[in-house]
Formats: sequence, structure tokens, C-alpha cells
Amino acid sequence: MKPAELDRLDHALIQALMIDGRAPFSRLAEVLEVSDQTVVRRYRRMRTTGLVRVVGLPLGSRVGLLESWLRVQCAPDAALAVAGALARRPDIAWVQLASGGTEIHCMTKARSRRERDGLLLDKLPSTRRVTGISAHTILRTFVGGPLAWFGMDVLGPEQVAALAQPTAGQPASRERYVLDEAELALLAVLGQDGRAGYPELARASGLSESTARRRLERLRELGTLYFDVETVPGVLGYEAEATLLITAAPARLAEVGAALGTHPEVPFAAAVTGAANLLAVVVCRDRDALYTYLTERIGAVEGVRQVEVIPTLRNIKRAGMLVEGGRLVDPPPAP
Repeated sequence: MKPAELDRLDHALIQALMIDGRAPFSRLAEVLEVSDQTVVRRYRRMRTTGLVRVVGLPLGSRVGLLESWLRVQCAPDAALAVAGALARRPDIAWVQLASGGTEIHCMTKARSRRERDGLLLDKLPSTRRVTGISAHTILRTFVGGPLAWFGMDVLGPEQVAALAQPTAGQPASRERYVLDEAELALLAVLGQDGRAGYPELARASGLSESTARRRLERLRELGTLYFDVETVPGVLGYEAEATLLITAAPARLAEVGAALGTHPEVPFAAAVTGAANLLAVVVCRDRDALYTYLTERIGAVEGVRQVEVIPTLRNIKRAGMLVEGGRLVDPPPAP
């Protein structure tokens, strides 16, 4: 199946899943005005071919994950190998090759300072052919995670409202939630398949099906667990992807971040530490659309002082899944 073969109904289904990744197929069919069988067939086709994956992920700020965005500079002949090694680490969720093939961007989700520092202070500095490392802590997310990307506009307002979850968005509390062993087991399954059935979740966690259901619903209500739809941007026709490092006036940081969060070209934006205080991922139809976005959208946001644009050359890992030939595949089991 080629990306070009995705039609309007496929795109509508993807957008519907972005709104509620665990919506029953019957509900999706009702909103999309097609049969249940059509929705099931379309979803299974896209998933089995590696074009789309629904995943259930913990919100790092709620469960104590230490999230950082790394820039790793390498010798030109070593970047791909280093990126592949980073992608095999379970504590790294995203890996991209950028900047002429000599720079790697990755997002770490360490469970402890020891785990994070082991990567930053020991593992990477001792890796041959790594020439530079900079780490930027994620301070506040403006769009991304539970705040779903709204770059797709296939569904009408009534369809979006029919699928919207009342608990979507930022959690009511920012206090840390401690996951127990059963919940960690649930998340391990949902991280590979966000639409896993309750019998599978019950077997993995050792809970009854009814208890597994209640636990999942409670985690969603608390803002600890959210569901995301992962795909490679080219599958949806977005051929130009870039990372923006934006320097905003400190007094305008929140305002600029909020503005980025309203841009349909931006699936992720966050305040970060470092010389630049905002990080944004941008996806556009082509380079001309990217130019238009930079000059007309970013250029119109008051408070922006400087922008560094870093084109993405290749996606290596997305939301914990490897990218091979433009398709999402499961990573090998951790050793």
C-alpha cells in the first residue's frame, strides 16, 4: 500500500482517531457515516502496513519522566549509526537525522536522574565520532501529547465535537502520579497498541477485565494517560518537516508559545531551556509552504526575536517505534 492510496475516508479516520484513539469502531463508523466493517477494514489495513499506529502514552510531567530534547553532533560518516543506536534505547522515544546528516535530534524520557545522567554524562560523551551534545529540558508543552494536533481538517465541526473527550488537554493537577506495577504493565501494552482489547490488557496486568477497564479510564480522567496517532508525515502528504528553535522575549514567552499552539503546521511546541527558549516541530506540504509559514505565520508573531530552522532529513524513531521505508515497525525487545 502506497501513501498516495490513502483517500479522503482514510484521512477522516486518522483525524477521528487523533481526537479519540480508543473510540469504538461502531462510534467511528457512526460519525464517519460508513459501516462498522468499512472502518475496521480501513484501520486494519493502515495499521498492518505500518502507516498508522494508535499508541497509549503516559504524560511525562505527571508520572515523573525526565523529558529532554537532545542535539547530538556527529562526524558525517557516523551519524546514521549513532542514530540507530539511540533508537534502540527504550528511554528514547523520538530520533531524527537533521542538518546535513551530521546532527541527531532525540527526545529522552528517563525514569530517573541516574538513567538520564548515564546517557548524557557517560554513554554519549564516550561514543566515538560524537563531536558535541546539548540537552534542553522540556519546561512546558503548548501543543502535543494530550493536546491533539489539529493540522488535519477533513472532519466537520459537528464530527469533531461528537468525538471530543471531555478530559482531553492539560491535566487538572500537575502533581506526580505514581504508577503501580499493574498500571506499568497496562502502559507497556498500550505503548505498542493503543487499541488493545481488555482481555489482552487483563492478561498483561494480572487484573480482571473490568478492573483493567476501570484503571485505564481512571488514568485518562487523571490526565496521566493519553492516546496518540502516530504516522510518518509523508504518509499524509507532508513532505517538508523541520525543527524550529525560537528565541522569544522572556516576557512574551507564554504568549508566543500559545500562538504556536494554534498553528495547524505545528504538531509539537514547548518551552525549553537553552539559548533558544522555544522548540517547535513543523510539518508542511512542501518547501514552498514551509517558506510561507516562516515568513507569514512566524514572522507575524510578536515577541519572536530569532528563529533557527533545522530541516529533518530522516525519521529514525517516532513515539517508540522504528521507521523503516516510511513505515512504522515495532522495535526489537530490550536486551
